[in-house]
Amino acid sequence: MGDTKKKIYEYLIEGATSGLSDEELHAYIVGHVSKANSKRIASAGFLALSDPTLTDRNILNTIYALAIKHRLAGSSAEEAEEVAEESSSKAKASDSKAASLPLPEKKPRKS
Repeated sequence: MGDTKKKIYEYLIEGATSGLSDEELHAYIVGHVSKANSKRIASAGFLALSDPTLTDRNILNTIYALAIKHRLAGSSAEEAEEVAEESSSKAKASDSKAASLPLPEKKPRKS
């Protein structure tokens, strides 16, 4: 496990154990680990859920909620980047000559 992910993991458990949740817990983690982002928080959260030493249901629920929230935030950001890349590549393709050529007709298969 990388140093950043390990620090996020430790502060996630520490903050959840002290009663922080949602935005407060996120601010606590980011305040201690400057490289914390949604992907790393989600990853550390799911790692914490698999920790057999954590048995408090409230702490596990808090970690689960934060991990899911940041997993979804990370995926929506990735989707937005993909859409932006697709639209820019489509714009580039429409400017080329190949994009204006007609497609050949398909011949029926012989059975």
